[in-house]
Amino acid sequence: MAPIDPHSYTDSSHPLTKHVDLDLFLDFDTRVIYGTALLRLERQHSGELYLDTRDLSIEKVTNASGEPLQFCLEPPQEIKGTLLRIVLQNDSSVAVTFKTSPSASALQWLEPSQTAGKRLSYVYTQCQAIHARSIFPCQDTPASRITYSANINVPRDMRVVMSAAYIGRSEICAEESKCRFSSACNPNLRAIEKFTMKQPIPPYLFALAVGDIVHQDVGIRTRVYAEPPMIKAAAYEFANAEAILKQAEMLFGPYDWERFDLLILPPSFPYGGMENPRMVFLTPTLIVGDRSGVEVVAHELAHSWTGNLISNATANDFWLNEGFTTYAERRIIESLDGEEQVALHLALGWNGLQEDIERFKTRPEFTKLKTNQENVDPDEVYSQVPYEKGCFFLKRLEYAVGRPQFDIFLKKYIETFRFQSIDTETFLDFLNVQLPTINEKVNIDAWINGTGLPPDADLVKPKSDILESISNLTERFKAEKRIAESKANFGEGTDWFLYLEILEHEARNWQAKEWKIFLDSLPKKVEHKTLEDLENRFKLSTSCNWEIKVAFLTIAAYSGYEKCFPAIETCLLTVGRMLYLKPLYAGLLESTPEARNLALRIFTEAKSMYHPIAQGVIQTLLNKADPQNLV
Repeated sequence: MAPIDPHSYTDSSHPLTKHVDLDLFLDFDTRVIYGTALLRLERQHSGELYLDTRDLSIEKVTNASGEPLQFCLEPPQEIKGTLLRIVLQNDSSVAVTFKTSPSASALQWLEPSQTAGKRLSYVYTQCQAIHARSIFPCQDTPASRITYSANINVPRDMRVVMSAAYIGRSEICAEESKCRFSSACNPNLRAIEKFTMKQPIPPYLFALAVGDIVHQDVGIRTRVYAEPPMIKAAAYEFANAEAILKQAEMLFGPYDWERFDLLILPPSFPYGGMENPRMVFLTPTLIVGDRSGVEVVAHELAHSWTGNLISNATANDFWLNEGFTTYAERRIIESLDGEEQVALHLALGWNGLQEDIERFKTRPEFTKLKTNQENVDPDEVYSQVPYEKGCFFLKRLEYAVGRPQFDIFLKKYIETFRFQSIDTETFLDFLNVQLPTINEKVNIDAWINGTGLPPDADLVKPKSDILESISNLTERFKAEKRIAESKANFGEGTDWFLYLEILEHEARNWQAKEWKIFLDSLPKKVEHKTLEDLENRFKLSTSCNWEIKVAFLTIAAYSGYEKCFPAIETCLLTVGRMLYLKPLYAGLLESTPEARNLALRIFTEAKSMYHPIAQGVIQTLLNKADPQNLV
């Protein structure tokens, strides 16, 4: 008897859940979900059953016949939440009636004013890594794969989408029991939307969104969902989703989820995308009018094979999800756009990996692929390491055996472990059987269990003519900037002025990736006159592309460049994507006292707009800042 996951109470001696029937009533006035979860177990069981919960109120627990079962809630733990102990009596199913908290960590409730259409309230979920337990009691570990059905009771003028197949809608709440949760409920003003998920998924892939949502088909298997003001632009931006899906199938085999639909969420969504099967969630920051968000779509699609079809057993093995998916994403991009373009993606990944290795220099455990996250919140140590080090490890394996042989291995891996959750050791055993000489060619232990990057990583370091050109411009920038700053020599006709002319000429055909690589390679702190010259010439802080804008504003934040403070504030008050929040807040907090106080003021104003996960991450940054510099 022992936990099977450092982040779950699920016990190895207990049966796992195979199916969950959910009845959920969403009360937007109180920001609460009332519900019943009927958990069907893999076998009959007598004795205790442990379920994960977080901030759930438990009304009652019964068996399938409605007979009460003994239960108790243990005192909560900071990371895992609260253990729900249930005593079964030779039962194979258990029903729990519960209520969520208004501050449930997986849910963000939005007022109409926080949405694009300003017409209806909105709510959406984000369950990865361990937040499904705040919506319904479950064995919240990816080792437990479940199918589910769901009846979602909502106000009639709202629409529901889920990571499941849509069954239908009942406009009138005919069963009074469905509305027993709220005395203010008028059944004639409610509707029930029904869904079913027949493929087994980890609980973190449970997904729900409710609001003023419409859709537009962009392919036979692909449909874009969004709020009405955004639907036209969203459909244009992701019009190639079906073509990307077909290309992925050519690389990785048949698509097992029937549909690949995309939901564009309100701006507070904390990630670029979330790979919920059948219904990928995406940030609206991808909608810029040039279809440049293809890599995010490719990444979430690739999860359909690596992550959703084959999942990591615990967060310790997270690289099995994200390393494989990042590798697969770049194979898709290479097939669509060519080697030069994928080199840019690899270069950004390489740079991001170096930054996170430096970030964890005092906690090098989290630069390993196989980590030990006992007593560690997975949201706290979320980084690019499992994504990028995992990707480059797979690139290293491919380099060692050649792409044709590695592709055979990859397809057999997907075929062998379909709809399973595995750990790193299972992967390595399979690798050694399929590629028996691989340990003679690659120091696998250094990649898996070593910190940072092993020496042979240079064999797969990205190279291309475009990257070489950007690198030369970056190095010359640093040299010319030093000379100009030392002599206060920025005017027309100077070497610095001539450099800007060269940069403008070289950058005339740059897209977002080239600009981001260039900006990310610059020093974090730059003299204000230098930033002023870059801004006057290239208008970087007002770019319509968020990647360019935030890369430049991050330098401005670290540099304490007050002329850009209004633009930084607008960004932080506009979006909740953590990819942008973290560097901007970190830059302000490591800058001048004025910048640090700005960060505190903005967070105080903006935090209600951020998803609870993002709130926690930024609050941690603020807590680590020197409180004497914050007034």
